[in-house]
Amino acid sequence: MRHVLLCGWLGILTSAMLAVASGSGANSQPASGPSALDQDSKGWVDLLSGKDLQGWKRVPIPPDKTLNAKNPWSLADGGRTLHCDGVGVKEMFLHEHVRGDGIFHVEWRFQKVAAKTGYNSGVYVRTAADGTVWHQAQVAHLDKPPLLGDLFGETRVDGQMKHFQVLGQGSKLARPPGEWNTYEITCKGKTITVRVNGTVATTWDDCQVPRGHVGLQAEFFVIDFRNLKFKALP
Repeated sequence: MRHVLLCGWLGILTSAMLAVASGSGANSQPASGPSALDQDSKGWVDLLSGKDLQGWKRVPIPPDKTLNAKNPWSLADGGRTLHCDGVGVKEMFLHEHVRGDGIFHVEWRFQKVAAKTGYNSGVYVRTAADGTVWHQAQVAHLDKPPLLGDLFGETRVDGQMKHFQVLGQGSKLARPPGEWNTYEITCKGKTITVRVNGTVATTWDDCQVPRGHVGLQAEFFVIDFRNLKFKALP
């Protein structure tokens, strides 16, 4: 009798342990890996010429607002880095070419400010030239959504303008202010996927806007960008 009871309790304990392990696996972060750029360096278009910012356009936020007299965008490090002094400025910086399916690779780093929180910026895909339609991967160290790596914006659904927000786990994958982070935003059909430092953070499967501009955001903080590259997908 004692043997039967002992076996029964062992069976229950084992089942409970397996259930906990299964639950933990469901909530764990997906496996990370190298970026698409690291895996294959062929077929990428470099969006920084290294000489000037020709091909880039400042767009006010909101679109009907006048641009700030201060231009926050400049090249640094011999043209390898796009420097954004966004203090006092909120605007888009869009590349001139309209792009469809593809991967937008961006590396970014906030200038760390002592005792400062709430760093904010963004990366755009499939965005209208005038900024009325926009899809942003959030670049921010904030306490409430949209958080780092989340997708949000003003999109078109069945011909009507609609605000959207898709939450992910990018804030768990980010490196702190002062360190470089890597985004790869893949647009394929109706699906937009954000990878943060090699790990899938956010996926949205219902983007009805098939094409648009890629770009960056100035939003009150100093931030640097590098390796701005786009690879078209068939």
